[in-house]
Amino acid sequence: MTATKYSNSLEIVSQPQSINIIEKVIDDLKNEFDIHEDSYGNILVAVTEAVNNAIMHGNDCDPSKQVKVSYEVDGDRIVFTVSDEGKGFDYYNLPDPTAPENLEKPTGRGVFLMKHLADQVIFSENGKVVELYFKTHNDTLA
Repeated sequence: MTATKYSNSLEIVSQPQSINIIEKVIDDLKNEFDIHEDSYGNILVAVTEAVNNAIMHGNDCDPSKQVKVSYEVDGDRIVFTVSDEGKGFDYYNLPDPTAPENLEKPTGRGVFLMKHLADQVIFSENGKVVELYFKTHNDTLA
């Protein structure tokens, strides 16, 4: 059996409603590649958080700036890469969203969620690029 390999990329405008485009892409991937429901939920939340952070924090909702999203399905793995045009951020020194002083804050959970939902998260280019790795199935079939 040959492993399925597929990749694509798109650019979206840095406006909150652009998240709908990414949700549709993830829904389409779920159906096309029969992604397990648990993996689908993790992918949906983690990738939309990454894109939301790129729109809101990276590009400051500036509609003249783009967020690039690329993805590659390779067998039972999918990798999303999200990049923005911002100045980046120090991803090593983020406040802990589970600390008592941060529990009531409306923001600050995106990176925390990404790290807990993806199998691997890699930041690069001073935080302007994030790669999110996921297994698409709970059990790999031989």
